[in-house]
Order: sequence, then structure tokens, then C-alpha cells
Amino acid sequence: MPPVNAIAVIGAGIMGRGIAHAAALGGYRTILEDLLPAALRKAESEIRINLDKAVELGKVSAPDADSAFRRIEFAGSVGDAAREADLVIEAVPEEMESKIEIFTLLDKICRPTTILASNTSSLSVTEIASVTYRARKCVGMHFFNPVHKMKLLEIVRALETDDDTLATAVEVGQRMGKEVVVIRESPGFITSRINAMIGNEAFYMLQEGIASAADIDKALKLGLNHPMGPFELVDLVGLDTRLSILEYLHKSLGEKYRPAPLLVQYVKAGRLGRKSGRGVYEYPEPATTDKPAPV
Repeated sequence: MPPVNAIAVIGAGIMGRGIAHAAALGGYRTILEDLLPAALRKAESEIRINLDKAVELGKVSAPDADSAFRRIEFAGSVGDAAREADLVIEAVPEEMESKIEIFTLLDKICRPTTILASNTSSLSVTEIASVTYRARKCVGMHFFNPVHKMKLLEIVRALETDDDTLATAVEVGQRMGKEVVVIRESPGFITSRINAMIGNEAFYMLQEGIASAADIDKALKLGLNHPMGPFELVDLVGLDTRLSILEYLHKSLGEKYRPAPLLVQYVKAGRLGRKSGRGVYEYPEPATTDKPAPV
């Protein structure tokens, strides 16, 4: 099992920059890629802010934060990012077509020994890997938002993932400071499958007028000890992302995952959550406000 020294992260959105943050803190040379220069500038700023916050809270020493930041490089093309990487983690939007396109390109660019990982939260890693000539070296690495705070990492073993690839993914995750669970591929894995059902049922309850969004969130936080209510969570993840996951699970697992009509309506109205300034709740400043204001 060759060692991993350099990790490329494809996509500098919320998940990609969080993965890059964790990889750099884990001691890896980290190359973060995005086609949009503005996305790379934002990622660089957010990573620095989050590292400084970790120092302020006493979770990371100042020298370690500075060293991690220096390990991060930025690239404007997939080729520049991935050619020298030992592990490439794709963090593009949760759409099968986008992930297949990236894996097809990576398979041509990367060295034969390079491991390809998808940060999918629900899609089939086996299907994504099938477009490559290295299915044995493909694996799922499902990180959680915000990556620099959330401890869990789901490692997804696809149909042809070999033992060395799985072991490498687990080792990388642990060096990133994550608690790792290994899953045999199944639609939605563990967390997305359960979260999707809870969140969808919450939308049905809101649609039926059983309680307000704020009271449903309060009930699950205080009664079931969830750190966030289902509506707070879906606003953070993105209503469009949650709808996409539900549509996939509905197709794969049946009627119990049929998306609530109210969720579909919100997405059609452009109410996508924090990133758009309005989801179930309203936010004075899209994607940056800490506390939601009930609609």
C-alpha cells in the first residue's frame, strides 16, 4: 500500500474547502481546485478564518495552524491539481452526471496508482467508479458539514474497492482527525438514509400544520437530543441537495422516501437555505448568518 503524501480536492465549495482544511491539518500536501477564481479566493479566506478560530478556541496551536495553511495550494484546473496527487477527493455537487464527468477525466489524468474518492452523500460509488479503468482504487469518503468541526467520516466500499484502497481511506480519515465508519455500499449509506427520512417527515408535518418549523426543531433537539433541528439542518445542507438525495432514495428504495410536496415547492421557489438567504427560515446574510429567524 503506497503512502499518501499529496491529496487533491476537486471543488472549492463548502465541502471542498472543509476537506482541504482537514487534509492540511492532517499533515498532507493539499491541492484545492476550482474553475472559478472567486471560489478559490473565498476558500482561502474561509480556511484561514476557521484555522484562526480553532487557535482562538485552543483546539489547534498557532504554529500548527500556520503550517497547515502553508500546505494548501490552489489550482484552477483539474489537471494541475490531480497529476501529482496520491489521493483525489471529488467534492462537486451531488449529481451523478457531474461526478461521472469528473471521474472520467481523473482516470485519464492521474497516475495508475492514484486513489479516486467521491464525497457523495448518497449516490452509488460503484456506478461512479464504473467509468474508470481503476474501479478497485475507487472509494466513497462521505464527510459532514462543516467538515472542520464534524468528527464522522463514512468510508463507502463499492463493489470492486480492494482492501488496500479501503485501508488507505481509513488511515487518511483518521489522520484528518475523523472517527471512521466503514459501510458496504447501499443507497444513502447510514446517515443520509436516516436523515432524509427524518427531514422529509418534518416537511410533511409542517405541510399538515401539525406544528411550526421552530417548534418541530425544538422538539427534536430537546426531546431526542439532536444537536440541530431537521429544518435548521436542511437549511445548512441546502434544500436542493436534500431534494436530490430524496429523489434518488425514492427511486432506489421506494415510496417511503417520496419527497414531501412542500419541500419540492420550496426548491421551485428558490428557497434553498442559508446559501440563498431563505429556506425554511430567513437569513439576513446568505451563507454567513449563525442564527435563523423563523419565517
